[in-house]
Amino acid sequence: MQAAEVERAAGARDDILDAVAVIPPPAQSIPFVYSSPHSGTLYPPDFLAASKLDPLAIRRSEDSFVDELFATVPAMGAPLVTARFARAYCDVNREPYELDPSMFEDELPAFANTTSLRVAGGHGTIARVVGVGAEIYRRKLTFAEADARIRTCYRPYHDTLAALLKTTLERFGRAILVDCHSMPSIGGPLERDSGRARPDIVLGDRYGSACAPALIERAMSILQRLGYRVARNAPYAGGFNTQHYGRPATGVHALQIEINRALYMDEVRIVKAPGFVGVSADLARLVGALAEVAAADGFA
Repeated sequence: MQAAEVERAAGARDDILDAVAVIPPPAQSIPFVYSSPHSGTLYPPDFLAASKLDPLAIRRSEDSFVDELFATVPAMGAPLVTARFARAYCDVNREPYELDPSMFEDELPAFANTTSLRVAGGHGTIARVVGVGAEIYRRKLTFAEADARIRTCYRPYHDTLAALLKTTLERFGRAILVDCHSMPSIGGPLERDSGRARPDIVLGDRYGSACAPALIERAMSILQRLGYRVARNAPYAGGFNTQHYGRPATGVHALQIEINRALYMDEVRIVKAPGFVGVSADLARLVGALAEVAAADGFA
């Protein structure tokens, strides 16, 4: 989506009534739910008016095209859930109220988490910055504005995701969330790997707490055989979604996958690169391999 298309999409807001898209399989045949929480491209007009960034700069936090990279998932037997709204507008891979008090003209309620590391970095539920630190807003927000986004975007996304995981667990006796993301090819200035080239793919299981070892080990194995440089839990171990939903003891597992953007897109112009088709095909192979692991008798 080009800058002009962002503006056209913004005009179709309709109060974010269609905040979440679910592409169901013809029939769910595997115990997986795939989620792309950061690939949304809907930028409401009031949000753009409050921002001092141009239509391209505002997109630097997007996991652009990740939903399309995993477009084969429904045909392979699992639902694919995507956020239509932009991550910069509301980030659903956070607690519901991770908010930076410096962004607001009024006092935040006591239940808001104002001290998390994500808030400190400018990437709370309502982000202060995009990308490597470009400030979004030209004015202070009100808590009512943040709360409206959480009610119309955040809550519907998690209600949808939780319901799909529940029905999957009831049907198959286990449910596996694969939370799909992309990452800049070079570590940002405030990150632990600042200035360093990143692996092709990073898999996160919250240091072993969010999913069965067999799942992440199989994912690493298949991706490495496909020629990718794969890391585990560094620099990303899994965000809120992985930590919140990953409860192996209850039969619900969660695995985060981060894909290096340089593999499939032009990071400056935010357009697909020639590598997109090959990466998408390899991810389909990964989906199939993970389904085989989940069907095995020894999976736990």
